[in-house]
Amino acid sequence: MTVTARSSGTQERLEPITGAVADAFEELERRSAVPRVWDRDHTLWQDDPAEVSDRLGWLALPGDMQERVGELTAFADEVSEDGYSHVVVTGMGGSSLFPDVLARSFPPRAGRPRLRVLDSTDPATVQRCVEGTPLDRVLLVAASKSGTTIETRSHLAHFWQATGGRAEQFVAITDPGTELAKLARERGFRRLFENRPDIGGRYSALSDFGLVPAALAGIDIAGMLASAARMAAACTADVPVAANPAARLGAVIAAAARAGRNKLTLVLPPPVAAFGLWVEQLVAESTGKHGTGVLPVVGEQVGVPDVYGDDRLFVSYGQRPGTEALASAGHPVVQLPLGEALDLGADVFRWEMAIALAGALLDVNPFDQPDVDSAKAATSRVLERGVPSVEAEPLGPLLEQVRPGDYLALLIYVDPAAPVVEAVERSRVALRDRLRVATTVGIGPRYLHSTGQLHKGGPPTGVFAQVVCESEDDMDVPGRPYTFATLLRAQAVGDLQTLRERGLRARRVALDELLDVGD
Repeated sequence: MTVTARSSGTQERLEPITGAVADAFEELERRSAVPRVWDRDHTLWQDDPAEVSDRLGWLALPGDMQERVGELTAFADEVSEDGYSHVVVTGMGGSSLFPDVLARSFPPRAGRPRLRVLDSTDPATVQRCVEGTPLDRVLLVAASKSGTTIETRSHLAHFWQATGGRAEQFVAITDPGTELAKLARERGFRRLFENRPDIGGRYSALSDFGLVPAALAGIDIAGMLASAARMAAACTADVPVAANPAARLGAVIAAAARAGRNKLTLVLPPPVAAFGLWVEQLVAESTGKHGTGVLPVVGEQVGVPDVYGDDRLFVSYGQRPGTEALASAGHPVVQLPLGEALDLGADVFRWEMAIALAGALLDVNPFDQPDVDSAKAATSRVLERGVPSVEAEPLGPLLEQVRPGDYLALLIYVDPAAPVVEAVERSRVALRDRLRVATTVGIGPRYLHSTGQLHKGGPPTGVFAQVVCESEDDMDVPGRPYTFATLLRAQAVGDLQTLRERGLRARRVALDELLDVGD
C-alpha cells in the first residue's frame, strides 16, 4: 500500500512498520508534541531545561532572518565590489556542513566569490586550499559556535600568517563573548557576526553560520528563507500530525527505530547529494546518546533487496533507481519531493523539526552532545603527552566480529578530495554485500563533529575500522608546538582510544588491506 501525505507530496511504503507508525502518530497527538515544540516547552524532552530551553531559537529563523536579508546582501555586495575572488569558510560540524552543502549544490555566481569550505586538519587538504585561492583576494570566514574549536583556530592561525595578517580579509561567525569574538575585535576583523546563542550548531543552517556564506556566494537567501517559512507554516501546531510534513517524517523515523529499523538510509540524487552530510550530523548527534540512536547511512550505493537486513528505513528524494524493488521486497521506503535548489531552506526546517520530534519519541534530548567532548579531550591529552605510534592490525579478525544488526564504520583520515576515497567507497559496498550490514564512511576529523557522537553514545552495535593516510606534506600550526599532521594523528589516536575505552570493537587497519576488499 502506498500512502501520500496530503500537504507535503511525500509518498510512503511502510507495510513492515504501519502499526508502529500509527502508534507514533497517536503519541505525538496525545502528548501535544507539536504545540509544545512551538511553545518552547523543554519538558517535552526532559524535566531539566539545560541544553533545551536555550537551544530552540531555530524555530524563529525562517521569519527573523528575513529581516536581515538586506544587511547580509549589502555586506556581500561590499565584498564583491572589493574584488574578492574566493571565500573560504573554516569550521567544523554545524559551522561548516551547510556552507559545504551550498558550495556543492549551487554553481558559482558571476561576479561573486567562489565558496570553499575547509574542515580538515590533513596537511595536504590545507595546502590544496591555500594553493587554490589567491591569498590577496581571499576572504577567510572563521566559523565556530564555541569560538575554541581546535581545527578552526588552527586554520585561522595558518591563514593569518599566510596573508600577512591583513585584518580586512577576515570575518568571524561565533556566539557572543567567545574567545573568537574577542580575537576578532582585538585584530580588527572586517566583520564579526555574533550569532544568536540559543541555537545549537547542527540547528544553525538558517542562521548567520549558513546565510552569511550563502549571501557572499550570491545565493538568493531571501528565496531560501521563503521556502523555509512555507515549510514552517505547514508544520504549525494547528496542522494534524498526519498532515504535518515534519511531524510525519519524525514519527516514521522514530517508529522505525522502535521496531529495530534504526539504520536510516538516505538515497539522494546528485543535485542534493551533499545535503546528506548535513542530515547525517543532525540525525547522528541528535539521536545517538544514552545507548539509543538512529544511524544515518549516507552515500551507500543502492543494492538489491537481498543485501539488506531488517534494520533499514530508506528515505529518498524523488523516485530513485532501486527503491521500488526495495519497497516491493518489504523494506519501508519514504519518498520526499525533489524541489529546486532554494528549497533546501524548506528541507532544513523539515528535518530539524522532524528530528526534534523523533527525539521526544525516543526519549532523548536532541539538543545536547554529551559524548563529543570525550574525543576532544582525548586529542588534547595525546598532544600533551606525545602522539604514540599505532600499528595496523589485520582486518579479518575485526570483520569476523560483525553480527546481524551491527554497522561497519570505515573511519578514514585522508584528504577528502583524494582519489583513494572512491576506492574506499568500493570496498564499503563490497563489505556491505558480504556482511549484510549497514556501512558508513567517515572522513576524519570531520566525522568527530558528526557521527562521532553516535559512535560513542548510541547503541554499541558499531564495528570501527580506522585508517590513517600519512601525508608527505606538512606545515606548522602557527603559535602551537605541533604541525597539522601531528594534530591529525592525535585526533585519530584520541578517537581510537575513546572507542576502545567504551568497550567498542575498534582497531587501526592498513589502507591496502581495506582496498583489497573492493578489488
